Amino acid sequence: MGSRISRRRRMSSQEESDRDQANSNSRPSGTATGTGTNAEGSSSRPAAGSASGNTSSSSRRILQRSSDGGWVSVSLERTSDEEPELDLTTILRFLIQRSENESGQVRVVRSRELGLSGLFGDDSGDEDDDDDFVPAARDPQYIEPDTNGLDKHDLKGEILTASGRRPTAQRPQKNSSFIDMLNKREIGMLKHLHFTSGDRSEMSTGFIPNCMERVASYHHKAFCGQFSQSGDVFITACQDQNIRIYDTTGNRFRQLKGVAARDVGWSVVDTAFSPDGNFVIYSSWSEFVHMVNVYGAQETHVALDLCPMDRRFCVFSLKFSEDNKEILCGANDRCAYVYDRERGERTLRVEAHEDDVNCIAFADCSSYILYSGGDDGLVKVWDRRTLSESYPKPIGVLAGHSDGITHIDSKGDGRYLISNSKDQTIKLWDIRRFSSDDAQEQTRRAVANQSWDYRWQGVPRRSQRKQQLLGDSSLMTYRGHCVLHTLIRAYFSPLFTTGQRYIITGCATGSFIVYDILTGKKVAKHKQHKSCVRDVAWHPYDNVIMTSSWDGKVGRWYYKRSEPDLVETSVSGDEGNTDTTSNTETHPQRTSGLRDRLRSALGSRSSHE
Repeated sequence: MGSRISRRRRMSSQEESDRDQANSNSRPSGTATGTGTNAEGSSSRPAAGSASGNTSSSSRRILQRSSDGGWVSVSLERTSDEEPELDLTTILRFLIQRSENESGQVRVVRSRELGLSGLFGDDSGDEDDDDDFVPAARDPQYIEPDTNGLDKHDLKGEILTASGRRPTAQRPQKNSSFIDMLNKREIGMLKHLHFTSGDRSEMSTGFIPNCMERVASYHHKAFCGQFSQSGDVFITACQDQNIRIYDTTGNRFRQLKGVAARDVGWSVVDTAFSPDGNFVIYSSWSEFVHMVNVYGAQETHVALDLCPMDRRFCVFSLKFSEDNKEILCGANDRCAYVYDRERGERTLRVEAHEDDVNCIAFADCSSYILYSGGDDGLVKVWDRRTLSESYPKPIGVLAGHSDGITHIDSKGDGRYLISNSKDQTIKLWDIRRFSSDDAQEQTRRAVANQSWDYRWQGVPRRSQRKQQLLGDSSLMTYRGHCVLHTLIRAYFSPLFTTGQRYIITGCATGSFIVYDILTGKKVAKHKQHKSCVRDVAWHPYDNVIMTSSWDGKVGRWYYKRSEPDLVETSVSGDEGNTDTTSNTETHPQRTSGLRDRLRSALGSRSSHE
C-alpha cells in the first residue's frame, strides 16, 4: 500500500550538481503515496509530499487499486522540460501488468481531481471555483431549512402527538418544567396514574445526552456500534477484525465475549442483530455473510454463501427480517440479495441500482416492502410480492440527492424513511410521494457531474450551498453535518423516549449531531472524538447514546446538567425553540441522582411494554 514509483532520467553526478545548484531555493519534489485504506475497502486521501517550487518540474499522478481494495498512489515525475513525458502506452502497460499480478484495478486521475491543486503548478487561484475544496474535518456551515413541505404534511401532527408537544384540553399551554410535571402527576392533574408515552417524550427533550465517558478503546478504527432491540447488548466491529459483544443491562458495560471475524477483507463493514437478540451477522469484502451466536459458551459460527457473480465482492449493508427467517443485503455489484435461513441458500438476487448498493432496510415488520440506496443517488422502494430476478422493477423511486447515498433508516411504519448522502444532506421521504422520471434523470446527471471522491478529498464548495434539484420529492432536507471518508450512518431517535422526534447522525468532524425533525434545527452537537464518527446508536429505552469512531474509541453519552437548579429545567412544546447547540463542557456536579430521578420519572421499560 505504501509503494511508490518514480521514473527519472539518469544523470551524471555533474548534471545532478548543476541542477541542484540551479534549484537551491526550491524544495525537493516528492511523490505522494497512499496512506492505507480507510473506507469500505477504499483508500484514504493520499498524503502529498512537498512539491518543487520550480515550474520546470511536473508530475502525473495515477491511482491503482490493489487486491485488498485499497488504492496505491503512483507518481510519475519528470525533472526537466527537456525530458520527454512518459507516453501513455508505457504507463498503461506497466499498470496492466501490475494489475494482473495483484488482481487489482487501475484508475487514472488528474492532480486536481485528487484535491492536490497547486502542488504541481496547476492551481488557477480562483477561490470561487466549484472544484475548490475545504478542509476535510471542518464544521460545515449551517443552512436554515425550508419547512414548507413538512408544515402541511400529516407527519407533523403524528410527531407532535408522539412527542407530547401537541396541546390538549388538559394541558393547553405546553411549557412545563420537569418538576412541575412530577407534581401534577402526584396530585392527579395528568388524568393518568402514570406518564403517557407523550409525557415521557416531552420530558426527555430537556435531557439529551451531552457528556461522554470512554467505555472502550481499540488500536484500530471502530466501524460499527449497535444496540440489540432490547438494548441489553451492544456490539462493536473494529478494523482489527474482532467483534466485541457487551452487556449493557442496568448501567453496565461489560464485555460478554469477543469474536474473531472470519474471511475479512480490509475490515468488518456492517453488523446486525437478529430480532430476538440471539445472533449477530456481519459482512466484509467476502462472498460470505457470517452469523455468530451471542449467548452460550460454545461458539456457533456459520458462513452464509450469497453466491455472487463478481469475485471482488462486499456486502455494505445487511439486515434481519422481523421474523428472523431472512437476511437482506446490499452489495458493491449493484445488487440486492435475500438469503433464506430456513432453506440455507440465497433466494433472490436483483440488480437494484446503477452503482454500489450502500444501504438497505425493511420498511416495517411485515418484511414485504424494502428500501435500498446506492451510489447512483437514488432511493428505491421494492415490493417482495412482485419482485423477480428477471424483472427487477421497483414500485417507486425517490430522487433529490445530488450524490451517492451512504445510509437509510426506516421509521418502522412503512411510510417514512431518511437517507444520508455524500451531498452533505439528510432527506426525509414519504413513500407515497414518488419522484417522476424527469426528477430521477436530474439526480443521475447531478451524480455524473460529481468530480470528487469523498474518501480522500474535502467537500466541494458547491455541496455546501443550499440548492434543490428539480423534482425533489423529499419532505425535508437537513444540513449541518459532514459526510466524508466512509458510509456515515443516520437514524431516527427512539420511539419510547423521544417519540421519534429527532434524527441523529455521525459526522466526519468527530461529532454526533441531533436534528429536530420538524424544524431541521440542530438540537445538539457534541464532539469528543478526534476522528470521524461513523456509527451512532441511541438506546431504545434509556437516555444513552453510543458513538463509534475512527479514533478507535467508543463513547457512552449521558446527560449532565450544566445549570445548578434542576427545577428550572424547562420542557417546552414549542418546536421553534430547539436551536440550542449544547456545549460538552458541563457543570462538574454529581449526576447519578439526576439519572435515577429521570429513570424513575420515565418509568421502567417493563411496566410500559
